[in-house]
Amino acid sequence: MTPPGHASVLFICERPLPDPVLGQVADELGEAIVHVRSDDEGLAQARRHDFALMLVGYAGDAAALATTVRQLRAARRSAHTPVVVIGAPAHPSFPVEPLYEAGAVAVLTEPLSPVILRAKLRFYIDAFEAAAERRRAEAALIETGARLESIIAAAELGIWTWDIDSGRVAGDARMAAWFGIPDALRDDAPVERYFEAVHPDDAPAVQALLSDAAARGLPYDATFRIRRAGGAWRWVIGRGHVARTEDGGARRMHGVVIDASRQFEAEQQLRLSEERYRTLFDSIDQGVCVIEMMYDNTGQACDYRFLETNPAFVKQTGLADAVGRTMRQLAPGHERHWFEIYGRVAATGEPVRFMNEARQLGRWYDVYAARIGLPEQHRVAIAFNDITERRNSEEALRKMAADLEEANRIKTEFLATLAHELRNPLAPLRSGLQFIRREPGDPAAVARIHEIMERQLGQLVHLVDDLLDVARITRGQIVLKRERIDLADVLAAAVETSMPLIEAARHHLDLRLPEDALTLDADATRLTQVVSNLLNNAARYTPRGGSIVLAAERDGDEAVIAVSDNGIGIDPARLDDVFKMFTQIGEGRRHAAGGLGIGLSLVRSLVELHGGSVRAASAGTNAGSVFTVRLPLGTPAAAAAPESGTAGAAPAASPQREARRVLVVDDNRDAAETLAAVLGQLGHQALVANDGHQALRMMAGFQPQVVFLDLGMPGMSGYEVAEAVRRDPRNAEVRLVALTGWGGEADRERSARAGFDRHLTKPATTAAIEEVLS
Repeated sequence: MTPPGHASVLFICERPLPDPVLGQVADELGEAIVHVRSDDEGLAQARRHDFALMLVGYAGDAAALATTVRQLRAARRSAHTPVVVIGAPAHPSFPVEPLYEAGAVAVLTEPLSPVILRAKLRFYIDAFEAAAERRRAEAALIETGARLESIIAAAELGIWTWDIDSGRVAGDARMAAWFGIPDALRDDAPVERYFEAVHPDDAPAVQALLSDAAARGLPYDATFRIRRAGGAWRWVIGRGHVARTEDGGARRMHGVVIDASRQFEAEQQLRLSEERYRTLFDSIDQGVCVIEMMYDNTGQACDYRFLETNPAFVKQTGLADAVGRTMRQLAPGHERHWFEIYGRVAATGEPVRFMNEARQLGRWYDVYAARIGLPEQHRVAIAFNDITERRNSEEALRKMAADLEEANRIKTEFLATLAHELRNPLAPLRSGLQFIRREPGDPAAVARIHEIMERQLGQLVHLVDDLLDVARITRGQIVLKRERIDLADVLAAAVETSMPLIEAARHHLDLRLPEDALTLDADATRLTQVVSNLLNNAARYTPRGGSIVLAAERDGDEAVIAVSDNGIGIDPARLDDVFKMFTQIGEGRRHAAGGLGIGLSLVRSLVELHGGSVRAASAGTNAGSVFTVRLPLGTPAAAAAPESGTAGAAPAASPQREARRVLVVDDNRDAAETLAAVLGQLGHQALVANDGHQALRMMAGFQPQVVFLDLGMPGMSGYEVAEAVRRDPRNAEVRLVALTGWGGEADRERSARAGFDRHLTKPATTAAIEEVLS
């Protein structure tokens, strides 16, 4: 059958209507007929198309009919197409031979026989289709062969056949060239000749594999080296299949040899690349991992699975055996933003660099993430560093900078406050001196000025003592002189100390003491300082004419001391700040009422040294404040043993004052001259030396009984002068007194080692000087 729409029969006839028998047969066979009415048109159709059969109808001219047949035969495309003449008269005189000579294969006379016509048409059409099919098969075979040759050439295959019985091998040109087989032996070379080209190390194994495959009828597969031109070696893969005869015996093996050199070189390069990658991957300190993103039903990234990690991964994360497990399994509380970031990288392919915190891991990371592989694999490579220590260091540096800035601010405020507090007593001191200079003849006025100056000088000394106490507590140099004391005595002493400040502000003080004695094991002087500081604080921050209450009571095993006022109060948010160094309580500096802001800090330090606690309370601004001190009560003990001597013995009489020879040594001329003048008023003979060398020169001639010696002198310090004095036996009875601004325990211990008998801090009171001289 011809393809639909294609006519396999050409009918050339001048008659307008074809014979009905022809149409009937064509319909029965399912064939389409092309009917043309002129020779030229018929020749044109024959040149353009291939037909299975060409029919030429008789139209009354036998010579023209023969010419048409001859022309069809002369055309190149239709030269071998069968031509059948139809409709010729059945008369014996009709010239049939010229038609056969012209090329017709048959002449059918009228009337046409359907049987004969059908047979003719079926035969020639079937023959045409068979020839067409054969041509197509031949073309396909040729194409397949050419394609196979191209594949073999591209695949660099050598084809061979081994006659197992004879031991002869036939190979193609490539096979022969590879193994160095001459063209003369290409189709019939002994198998041993091929093994001459195989590497000596590989030949025994290849021979064993080949023999075993031939003997057992198994496929043959071997990888080995053959010699290249120039002496190099080529890697090849040999494969073969045994073809059996009908009786089952192995006779031939057909196979190929594949050039695998480039494959082996590529694999070698791949192995080297893999080794380099693995070495780098495993050796770097940076944590590296490859993850596969996981998504929920809405398509949102919700987790990821670890596909690969390096050794540093565990060090950087603390997560062991992570490969194959998900992050949610290892750290269920891992923050969602990590999944969102990596999910975005997997979706967009855009790498990111960021720093973030993994709270459940307790670490900060510097991360670089990039997509790897195909987008549908959802894989992300991550390189990261644990920067927790760096982050903590940066945070510590920021905090340190903030603390330093705050300390600098506090220091600036403190220095300004210190200058203010120092100027306050200095102003009346200077004014008093100027008044005395101008009005020395008014004894009452001078006496009043002296009282003012004495009071202001005491204030200066108090400020300096507070600063020294702070320094000693900070260095841990405060040593409590504990003894059994009555709390009422401490409170009375504190009130006496603070009363001038309270009375000056016209405050009302309510003192509430317990009925029973409260005994403490404490340093009376330091506790007096604590209570006095609290009273002074209340006096300063309570408006003039306010009320202050000092109360004490027992609470179990503790003594409770409370100082309350109706002053300016404290912001509840700042209650803990009031005990910090250099802090001024109150709402803003406008409420500051003097002081350096160290009193309450001293209170807390001293109370804690006694094993107690102090707390501030206030309802807020202008609501007053309460400071509560809790101290452990002393354990009950037997009454102290009476002092030696009778209880009613009269005190020993004061020693008779005796004039002394005193040497004052100080590089501060004013201080030395003033002290010498005071000593002169007390009836002593005093001389002055302004440096250590001068003092040593004056020792032999003056022979002082007491030497007041400054420690911090330039050139030769007071320690060096004391050591020099003590080395001279003539000075064995001389009393050395350190008079200095350094009053710490370490300073006192050093002066004692240097040979001093006493240690006084500046400014020394007249009573202290007289006590030393007595």
